Amino acid sequence: MSLAKTPSSPGMQRARILLLIPHLGGGGAERVAAHLARGLSSDKYEVHLGLVTQTGAGLEEWPSTVALHGLGAPRVRAAALRLLHCVWQLEPDLILSGIFHLNFLVLLLRPFFPRKTRLLVRQNATVSAALTFENHPRFTRLLYRLLYRHAARVICQTPATAEDLAAELGIARQRLAVLDNPVDVEEIRRAASAQPSLWTGPGPHLLAVGRLAREKGFDLLLRAMAAVRRQFPNADLILAGDGPQRTPLESAARALGIEDAVRFAGRVDPPYAYFPGAALFVLSSRHEGMPNALLEAAAAGLPIVALPASQGIVDLLRGQPGAWLAADLSAEALASALLAALRDFQPGQRFAHPFIEEFRIERALENYEHLIDEVLRERQP
Repeated sequence: MSLAKTPSSPGMQRARILLLIPHLGGGGAERVAAHLARGLSSDKYEVHLGLVTQTGAGLEEWPSTVALHGLGAPRVRAAALRLLHCVWQLEPDLILSGIFHLNFLVLLLRPFFPRKTRLLVRQNATVSAALTFENHPRFTRLLYRLLYRHAARVICQTPATAEDLAAELGIARQRLAVLDNPVDVEEIRRAASAQPSLWTGPGPHLLAVGRLAREKGFDLLLRAMAAVRRQFPNADLILAGDGPQRTPLESAARALGIEDAVRFAGRVDPPYAYFPGAALFVLSSRHEGMPNALLEAAAAGLPIVALPASQGIVDLLRGQPGAWLAADLSAEALASALLAALRDFQPGQRFAHPFIEEFRIERALENYEHLIDEVLRERQP
């Protein structure tokens, strides 16, 4: 286990905050934690970032105000002793965990942490949909019910996710907080505008980003893509991501006769390099909370086609210029939405997507700091 040196104090007693994620360079949860680590006030907080399955090697570019802790566990479920060692060495005032299987571990270990330590957990997915669509063990619902009520707050991405969590798990609503994901809008726009187009051929070019797993619905997207190709023979698709479904998805592309039109780009972090030249961004997920990939594409102005993967996504995109919502969670509905979009906008057209203003990193960081301060005040006698 590699433990970083604690940043020096600027002369006042700061609250010690430990942010926990499995590793950097993953999906939206990891990017949210990275934004928080870099953006939380160094005057108010002593910020530590714990990387459970990563060592501290190769992370020298991080600002000196953030202490990095590479625990180097082989997997999250094998990290209990290393995590306990880290927590007792730091004795943080507050721990924020950012992904559900790590949340379970942190909450299971809660009785062994210092008494002063408060716990916040982020819930990325809609619980009812995750329990329905994902291949979780039968006891997962029980773990949610037993463990989540011991967090000081459960952070949800949308009001709909919070309502679902309260209904499914019986958590009191005052213990739920709705906070928008932080999105560095200006950085995304700068990065996207500085990149040359990586696409070839006449297009239209479709982009999808995410882990290659069943919940992301890329099998539905491939079937929809086959229908799109019948009316737009030069259409192509890049899937930016990796995961356990890559081989089955490649086989599906071959079976559909579109293997030449689909490129599996592997994990790309961040995916901004593919924004220039992309005709539109596709969200094909069976269920989601509020995915960062969608928000980042919106920040860059890409037209968006999405399945109604959560009530939060429906509320965000319904009636918005430059956004097309499929009627239901099916390949046929997705194909119809893609075709409608491709007929409606001009090649290369971009949209303002005014809803992205609510997710600007400055506003999101302010809301996170407000919640952290509120929880820490509750601990005082």
